[in-house]
Amino acid sequence: MDMSIFLVVSMFAVLVGFLLTGFPVAFTLGGTGLLFGLIGMATGTLDATFLEILPNRLFGNVVRNELLFAIPLFVTMGVMLEKSNVAEDLLENMGRLFGRMRGGLGISVTIVGALLAASTGIVGATVVTMALLSLPTMLRRGYDQSLATGSIAAAGTLGQIIPPSIVLILLADVISSAWQQAQLDAGNFSPSPMSAGELFAGALIPGLILVGFYIFYQVVVALLRPNSSPAIPQTEGETLDAAFYGRLLLALAPPMILIVAVLGSILSGIATPTEAASVGAIGAILLGAARQDNRTRWIVMVSLAALLALLTLAGTMDLRMSRAVVPTPDRVAFYLAIVLTTAFVLGLGWSLFKIHRAGVLGDVMRSTLRISTMIYAILIGAALFSLVFRGLGGDDAIENLLHGLPGGQFSAILLVMVLMFILGFFLDFIEITFVVVPVVAPALLAMDGTYGPIWLGVLIAMNLQTSFLTPPFGFALFYLRGVVPDSVPTITIYRGVVPFVIIQLLALLLIAFEPGLVTWLPDLLF
Repeated sequence: MDMSIFLVVSMFAVLVGFLLTGFPVAFTLGGTGLLFGLIGMATGTLDATFLEILPNRLFGNVVRNELLFAIPLFVTMGVMLEKSNVAEDLLENMGRLFGRMRGGLGISVTIVGALLAASTGIVGATVVTMALLSLPTMLRRGYDQSLATGSIAAAGTLGQIIPPSIVLILLADVISSAWQQAQLDAGNFSPSPMSAGELFAGALIPGLILVGFYIFYQVVVALLRPNSSPAIPQTEGETLDAAFYGRLLLALAPPMILIVAVLGSILSGIATPTEAASVGAIGAILLGAARQDNRTRWIVMVSLAALLALLTLAGTMDLRMSRAVVPTPDRVAFYLAIVLTTAFVLGLGWSLFKIHRAGVLGDVMRSTLRISTMIYAILIGAALFSLVFRGLGGDDAIENLLHGLPGGQFSAILLVMVLMFILGFFLDFIEITFVVVPVVAPALLAMDGTYGPIWLGVLIAMNLQTSFLTPPFGFALFYLRGVVPDSVPTITIYRGVVPFVIIQLLALLLIAFEPGLVTWLPDLLF
């Protein structure tokens, strides 16, 4: 066997072995890359100058990568919404709205899970939050344990596929680099990039289809097995009067407006994902503060009114004061803009003060720092690993392997999807995104095919989502098992998620054979 092939295979095997031991991912990636880099230089297989590229690679791909700035901002948005009890209010009011029909609580869990997925994009947090808030109620109302736990686990994994999602942000960065590399290898020296907004648009319709499949399944189960998902008796429920719908609107409208503002600004091209993430983080802070007391709620409303007035002013008036002649209306508008900006900043400062006094801000910042640091550390380790892997000829070996498969692109994609599905039992999505995707994506995108990087990215995201839900090793099941009471056996959880795994596989096959479900919206918008 050629020495470079031997080192490539050994490198990947050692990496997976260390990851399975539970050793920290960032150190495993960096340490494995450095170890085999030294072995490669000692055996003459790796040119030492290859490692000299690392500082420039880190500076260009990590430090100056504006897309990655969105990660701590989206994490802040998600954690703030989680800790400010937005999910609790949504579940309570949705449960009252749909609870009077059979399967209503399960439908409520799916809808709220989809909203939280679009708000947070963090799978573990969504599963745990949904389980803590909804499972006791579902079991108390006589829901079948399997159906209840399966519904919660499936709804929690929607954060993988419904944008804006941390998974899609990271995948967009990796797939875009692979797409440009594939174009360069094909002789196109002015490659067209793929933006995160395009991947968001591609994932939106499949995500909504998946939500529809979940709800349809729960309706069918309620019809076929009424005792598995009973309705809440009317005598126990609250009257659905004007006051109830007012509370429902207050619980539903703020997160919906925030989701539309963030996702809509990205899909419409008004803002980049990083800019939209900052809007989401600030909006989540204001939303969290508005829940503290009536006085703060009014301050937040005034701050938002000032912001809307400022945006309107900026869109209708010319606020540049560097012109030789500034008309009086523009000058008045400029000073009014200063007043509005001051009002918004003061409102934001008061909001930060209130959520700090409530003990929420500190928890949010610590969680954001912990998650973001973990992601960036893995990025640095993955950069070293992929550089050495490429220097040893690993990318050429993978490309030759995939190109040599009978059946062409279909066989290659099927093999990669099966590999990722199995690895999803043992590795987190971040590890798979930075270890496996950069290795296989350039080879897949270089093959003859008309589907492109957006379709491949959505296919990978949904495949990983299915893997995280599949017994016995799915990550979502571990999160759920950690908060489910001991009275619910583990085998019951496994039995409950099996129908949802089948639904996931059907959805995966649907987008695999109907790429237009993924590519239609990006083509329309971009």
